Amino acid sequence: MSTVAGTAQIPAGQGKRLHPVTPWRRTWAPLAGLFAVALNNADQLAEWTASLGVLWLLGVLLAVVAGATGYGYLSWRVTRYQVTDTELRIRTGLVFRRAAHLRLDRIQAIDITRPLLARALGVAKLKMDVVGSGSADELAFLGESEARELRAELLARAAGIAPEAAPTAGEAPAQGLYQVDARTLAWALALLGSSWGSLLGALIAAPLVWMAMDSTLAALAVVVPMIAAIWRSSLGSFLNQYGWTVSESPDGLRLDRGLLQRDHATVPPGRVQAVRLVEPLLWRTRGWVRVELDVAGTGNQGGLLLPVAPRPIATALIGRILPAVDLAEAVASVRPAPSRSRFAVPVWRRGFGHGVTDAVFVARRGRLRRVHTLVPHAKVQSVRTTRGPWMHRLRLADIHVDHGADGTATARLADLDYALAEVAAQAERSRLSRGTALPDRWLTESVPRPGSDDPGNPGAAGPTGASGEDAPGIPPAAGAAAEPPDGPSDPAPDGPDRPGTGGADGPDAPAAPPTGQAAEPPDGPGQLDPDSHGDQTTEPPDGPS
Repeated sequence: MSTVAGTAQIPAGQGKRLHPVTPWRRTWAPLAGLFAVALNNADQLAEWTASLGVLWLLGVLLAVVAGATGYGYLSWRVTRYQVTDTELRIRTGLVFRRAAHLRLDRIQAIDITRPLLARALGVAKLKMDVVGSGSADELAFLGESEARELRAELLARAAGIAPEAAPTAGEAPAQGLYQVDARTLAWALALLGSSWGSLLGALIAAPLVWMAMDSTLAALAVVVPMIAAIWRSSLGSFLNQYGWTVSESPDGLRLDRGLLQRDHATVPPGRVQAVRLVEPLLWRTRGWVRVELDVAGTGNQGGLLLPVAPRPIATALIGRILPAVDLAEAVASVRPAPSRSRFAVPVWRRGFGHGVTDAVFVARRGRLRRVHTLVPHAKVQSVRTTRGPWMHRLRLADIHVDHGADGTATARLADLDYALAEVAAQAERSRLSRGTALPDRWLTESVPRPGSDDPGNPGAAGPTGASGEDAPGIPPAAGAAAEPPDGPSDPAPDGPDRPGTGGADGPDAPAAPPTGQAAEPPDGPGQLDPDSHGDQTTEPPDGPS
């Protein structure tokens, strides 16, 4: 766990404080509460103003602000953080004390967030995601330069850099790969049906509710959630995803986004458990796709790699995360559900499919919004089949593949005999892949990237200079990414419990191509009884570490 109490506390007078503007971060809360009370009691407030005067009300308001500010100041005084050779210690709490000890070798993500007001004041929030912690710990707020320096130091220490050199190691270099064009993003959001559907629902539901109940309040109760949904899927998404930039550094892919609030996140490749390729109906004629990730831990909220991009760009970026995966081969391997599945799912069964390559398990679903889910064999935690009475009569089954990010890829309506054989085959692929996969740690390029300067890796990632809507490709990885200079990009020493590696407390390592296991193996010891009923589960046997 990331939070402990008692031992190894920060000594009195030691540790660093947060930025001086921090006491004001929660001052708005009592003001918002007073505004809500005043709004609900407008008539009574007018009577108080008439009887007591405006100056008295202003005095009450100033007293509330002063009290909130005073509490924030005292809380800021007792909040400190300290970096040691093995952990980051955070002490907070004025009334209820809390001491958090974050082990550096358990940190999975360190993200920097700068809300609009924080950007104006030159401060930033640092969020740490730690293995075994239910929620991310944060330091809010730090100066922008201090936040960047602290992030670089923590990454350097997590990578095994000498403690005396870590504070001056600096941030690992990054090379820009792709930036989403604002015009493309706006058109892509406009072509989604979610915002238009919510708007149409609001225009229809509001008058009906008002006429049926003769209540404006009831109509607003129906319309407000729909307006919030419209905002999230349209203008809110545009503001949040504006300027989406993907860069590559030795510690993984860096994501920068936001118009009003700027967010900076890093996706270490070793934490990626599954990739989803999303193709809405109106995007397909333009060749646009959306790339989502299932990532171990809580960093990179939303699991989004690209909000919209041409398919060649998405293919090249997925190759940066999973070098062994050929996206075109994975999509082409999908076989549709058998024709008799129309008796189970008459219309939408054409959207279901399943495929396997030497590197990934592929599940397809959806006709209007087509989604391909790719799970590397080395990330598979368990495989199982499920079927109900009607599917059993039709000799159909669903194949479920669970991965390390608490997610599941489901291939629906597969032939029963094939599904039972595939469960055993997938368990064997996972065992072989975990036994041959290479570790991929932070700040360590253990798997050559396509297009890198490694003479043993002749692959190319596409033409250089790819940025914006018409970018034909992604530039090849820079030499700095393949052979990191001295500093935070030095390789981490071999050993357990490093971020991005497998083990009891971290996700498995990325998959390397296994030894060519067939998708439909002959019956053998792992074959399940085709006449059995109910759920069938096969856990992938442990392979060599």
